[in-house]
Amino acid sequence: MLARSTGREVGAGGSSSSRSDAQLGPSSAYLGCLLLGSHCQLEIGGVLHPFAGSIGLAQNVYPGPFTVIFGQVGVSLGQDKLIAMLGRILPSHHVVPPVGTIIRSVGDDQRPTKIGADVWLGAGVTVLGGVSLGDGWVVRAGAVGTRDLPPGSYAAGVPATVWRQRTVR
Repeated sequence: MLARSTGREVGAGGSSSSRSDAQLGPSSAYLGCLLLGSHCQLEIGGVLHPFAGSIGLAQNVYPGPFTVIFGQVGVSLGQDKLIAMLGRILPSHHVVPPVGTIIRSVGDDQRPTKIGADVWLGAGVTVLGGVSLGDGWVVRAGAVGTRDLPPGSYAAGVPATVWRQRTVR
């Protein structure tokens, strides 16, 4: 796996913007691409695993403590993003087969995930595969993003739904 931070390549074990107790990618058995923009900071317990796909963090992205991001089919995070503790970005959904078929024998439904710039994901937010969140989003703690939502909104709930728009100064 290749990780890049501020224009220079760094090893998968960490970077100048990563704490030593965070993980940047799995073992070489799951090669992928991890791109870190300038001023990104991965906190304690954070996990970024591309799993043969890619994870791209634009500049000034802060995945908080114990945030997990998997990138099997691609995850893109715009600049100036704050992900509070325990956030999860998972670009797949489990496929549940009919009774009589072993659940583990069925693969996941994997779809790329894109989150725009200036987004704040509250504590424990989960964003699932195929979701695009536009610029300027605020997603309340514990919400689950299962579908695309328009830019500049507040969302909450399971599944996340818009409950108001951000005001303009």
